[in-house]
Amino acid sequence: MVFAISTHTDTHEPCGRQHPEHLRIRPGDAHAVNILVTSAAGTNGDGYGSILAFTLDGKMLGAFGADSGITDPRGLRVHPDGDRVYVNNGDDRILSLDPHGRIAAKTGPIANLNPGGGTFGPDGRYYIGSRTARTIMAFPPGLLGSGKAILPSGVVPFPRGFALAPDGRLFLASGTSPSGDGDDTILAFAPDLTLSAERFVDDTQLSPLDLAIAPNGNVLVSSEFPFGGPDAVTTIREYDAGSGKLVRIFSPDGSVGFRKPRGLRFGPDGNLYCVAHGEIVAFDFGDGRFLGALARLDRLNGQAIEFFPLR
Repeated sequence: MVFAISTHTDTHEPCGRQHPEHLRIRPGDAHAVNILVTSAAGTNGDGYGSILAFTLDGKMLGAFGADSGITDPRGLRVHPDGDRVYVNNGDDRILSLDPHGRIAAKTGPIANLNPGGGTFGPDGRYYIGSRTARTIMAFPPGLLGSGKAILPSGVVPFPRGFALAPDGRLFLASGTSPSGDGDDTILAFAPDLTLSAERFVDDTQLSPLDLAIAPNGNVLVSSEFPFGGPDAVTTIREYDAGSGKLVRIFSPDGSVGFRKPRGLRFGPDGNLYCVAHGEIVAFDFGDGRFLGALARLDRLNGQAIEFFPLR
């Protein structure tokens, strides 16, 4: 199904410079499954700095967890049990929220955590990318303690996303930092976390922003090449999980800007979703077709996307 572009103007949606923290998800608006998107504050303060909730057809519901201390959120991941969602906060904390948006658990401030993306491992721990330490850290699901680095500090110049494959391998996207440092590749680690491929892919058109594992086991990466360039080419790239060879490229048509594509996630319909600057877009993963923009929103500094029931 091709999506219609959402341009709702209901009074509960943001307009102008209104900040969505002042908007509440009204009783009865939430559905069995909704889309959550983290919108970072942005370097110039022009983003929302909130988690925004949408229905599956693109209607905006408001800010999720507006009273839970969410600050400049980045990574977002639903617990395997489906009963809470973990948020990587821009103030060096991790929060766990229930379907009402209330805090179920949280860390205290962890100096220089600077968390990016996050995912759960087979051991039940919550793994996050630490952009200052340039490594991956693991936390118990109850978020007690300061976490433990599972890779050496400085393992990459700037971590941009990572994922754990079903066979236990870990894939880490090494991207370019805002200051221009980076090597734009993907590293592969064996299940025992020994480095198995320093350059898993050979793709001169790649500058990764996020990484995910597809249902077929392949590696997906959202890319902006060259990073930060005014004429950067933005794509989602699929690589064979065994050889690292480029399998195909997902590109939108001219109906969307697709600037700064970051968070990748598969929806309950099997489609591939990506949040970018100002929009949420979708692709049919089976045949690669671009399905359109699910929602558009000015100042959406999109970082991560998830599917989660609200109450």
